[in-house]
Amino acid sequence: MNIAVIGTGYVGLVTGVSLAEVGHHVTCVDVDNDKISSLRKGNITIWEPGLEELLQKNITHGKLFFTTAHAIACENAQIIIIAVGTPENEDGSANLRYVEQAIIDIANTITHRVTIVVKSTVPVGTAHRMCTILQENLQHGVSVELVSNPEFLREGSAIEDAFRGDRIVIGADTLSAFDVMEEVYRPFRIPIYKTDVRSAEMIKYASNAFLATKISFINEIAAICEQVGANVDLVAAGMGMDKRIGDKFLKAGIGFGGSCFPKDTKALIQMARNVGYDFEILNRVVEVNERQKVLLVEKLLERFGSLEGKQIAVLGLSFKPNTNDIREAASITITERLIRHGAKVIGYDPIAIEYAKNRLNEQMTYAKDLEAAVSGCDAALILTEWDEIKEVDVRVYHVMKTPIVLDGRNCYPPEIMAQHHIEYHSIGRPSAGGQYIQPLL
Repeated sequence: MNIAVIGTGYVGLVTGVSLAEVGHHVTCVDVDNDKISSLRKGNITIWEPGLEELLQKNITHGKLFFTTAHAIACENAQIIIIAVGTPENEDGSANLRYVEQAIIDIANTITHRVTIVVKSTVPVGTAHRMCTILQENLQHGVSVELVSNPEFLREGSAIEDAFRGDRIVIGADTLSAFDVMEEVYRPFRIPIYKTDVRSAEMIKYASNAFLATKISFINEIAAICEQVGANVDLVAAGMGMDKRIGDKFLKAGIGFGGSCFPKDTKALIQMARNVGYDFEILNRVVEVNERQKVLLVEKLLERFGSLEGKQIAVLGLSFKPNTNDIREAASITITERLIRHGAKVIGYDPIAIEYAKNRLNEQMTYAKDLEAAVSGCDAALILTEWDEIKEVDVRVYHVMKTPIVLDGRNCYPPEIMAQHHIEYHSIGRPSAGGQYIQPLL
């Protein structure tokens, strides 16, 4: 099928490349000339494992194209997918200006029957509202169907999710729209869940809010574990064996970040508020997550008293491994707090340093590798669980002024750190280095 994808951000680019890979003819459109120029040359504008290879392959095979002109992208398209951003407004609600502009651009362009697919994360009722805007702006008397098709891509695992996802959600008002979307997604061989448009829009928010709740819940349990001498890793493992609970998203740490969970939880809270409902649980989820972001700084202050003049290494700047995305990352809040307390901060990340330089405090300095980052430091904070960090020989921390590690992602077994005489503090587990307690297993 001929498919146009509007927006070449994270969702749009992964979607376009994946659809081309299964045999569709895909044209991606974006107003950013530099980005389109880069993509035409086969260079990805985001970091995502496996994406660049598929991009280059499908450009070479003549199945994937890029343009800045909506007329070119939509000229022969049977399906037009809207995958533009929905950034956060000041009140936490989703800003729909890019979605609205995409609808207007489509209305001014199409001259034939098409199915318009809203893949952007939008509040419930948006698709029907966009349908009204579309009808008001159509320049030609053409038949159009509008579908909700929320995305469930995890940064760092997006290609895996695109081809081996749990389900594809399609919300539509007609059987013909379902038939068209089934044809689009048939090559993926992923279960398709059909529902009405508004329920499809809600599924996206409800899914992300529930996963965010699991993260904040286990972080609350971790706080209690620290007080009573329990080990949250063992607690989470025991909980996860219950099939009703499952072991996913029960990893204690310094909270969630990125472009989805923080934005979507706040948007759902605001959506509920707009209809007169106070989403109390989700309000608490957000509060707990904000607290977690500064937890390591509090532990550091408790350990040193003052951070004035202390040299602190920050290991991992992206919000999660296998991405260069630092949106809502703990590194933003933590480095700002450290500098405010008078610390000298040295950052290291395998991928995200160049992106971090545009977002983090200008007083930050950066190291070329982990060893250079921790050399001579008073303490090291682990913020992102990159494999490089998890798999390092922990004796590297002996190049520090004093080997003191505060681990926000529980990367190492405390007993290993104790064996190597490294003072080690993690989340919800007994500390190592004079205070370590061997679990009774």
